Amino acid sequence: MQKLEQIYEGKAKKVYATDDPELVIVDYKDDATALDGLKKGTIVGKGVINNQMTNRLMVKMEKAGIPTHFVKELSQRETLVKKVSIVPLEVIIRNISAGHFASRYGVEEGIVFDQPTIEFSYKNDDLHDPLLNEYHALALKLATREEIDLIKKYAFGVNEVLKAFWAECGVTLVDFKLEFGKTADGTIVLADEISPDTCRLWDSKTHEKLDKDRFRRDMGGVEDAYAEIMKRLLDHDAD
Repeated sequence: MQKLEQIYEGKAKKVYATDDPELVIVDYKDDATALDGLKKGTIVGKGVINNQMTNRLMVKMEKAGIPTHFVKELSQRETLVKKVSIVPLEVIIRNISAGHFASRYGVEEGIVFDQPTIEFSYKNDDLHDPLLNEYHALALKLATREEIDLIKKYAFGVNEVLKAFWAECGVTLVDFKLEFGKTADGTIVLADEISPDTCRLWDSKTHEKLDKDRFRRDMGGVEDAYAEIMKRLLDHDAD
């Protein structure tokens, strides 16, 4: 597999073309952003952790019947994935109140919901990713009704797999963001990443934050938190 020119660079990743038009290489960076890009920094080693954690969790999704873009891990920071066109909907599943949900609705963090919630935002940096509902998504032709229904089914499925897995690691899955893409033949697959950048992960006993909130909120110990969550994943998979 030959790595060709860079075709995209985002906040956390670079994407390179390959000599196969249906496959690309994703390269994870240590760059970190928060607060809609206003806060910028570096989390040393983040790219390695996010790459390897994402790949392991994507394999678990495949085993659970949720198709993903994952093909093969190439190195600590690089992974071969199926080329997809991203559906411009960010999908957020919440099990417990935190972050924007808590501030938006004026509730405290840590309220455990009777059942998970789902929300969508329009993936558009210029508009600051505004919240929208399914009717808006259909009106804007961001996805079809069938695609939205499938994305919801997959997203709740991801939640069940992740919740159970992290519980076994002594970690509570608070909420997380997913992105989905369409392959060349139109198949919807889970794309992007599953990492401490995109998930809120709390220690089950102490509720210590083991995710990007430590960076967002200037809490310190960011690298240690990422290393700890990776250690728990590896320890679990080694058992």
